[in-house]
Amino acid sequence: MTSLAERQAALVAALTAGAAVPPGFDGRLVEAARVALLRKRAGEVARQWPELAAAFGRDWPRRWSAWAAARPTQGSLRDGWDLARDLRAGGELPAAAGAELATREALMAYEPGSAPRPRRAPAVRRAAGSVVVQFAGRVRVLRRPDAGPRR
Repeated sequence: MTSLAERQAALVAALTAGAAVPPGFDGRLVEAARVALLRKRAGEVARQWPELAAAFGRDWPRRWSAWAAARPTQGSLRDGWDLARDLRAGGELPAAAGAELATREALMAYEPGSAPRPRRAPAVRRAAGSVVVQFAGRVRVLRRPDAGPRR
């Protein structure tokens, strides 16, 4: 017989990380709760990353859920950041979200597994056609992909 803590951990893994439904739980109900949690996480990430979510429009919840289904949450800021980086790596980051990612990366340093922290040194970041410069805590978006030629 397993301990209560082990059963709880197995249930949490099934709800948040795509693990198998533990024995003794109704698979339909666990799946319904898992889908509801993914929907909730999508809303939380959309509040932290509004341009990313808006770039996908009505398709946002589906795109988010497909990416996040087997990933335990790291918090909405880090989850959105990881998704944006994965999209950039695959050449799928929408141009509208490029400036948002580049701005975030110019202002903060973040590596998976650690909490984001403010950047102290000047930084230049690029994403999906946008170029962002941060100096002394001020951020300038030098080029957006939808801006066209500069005059």
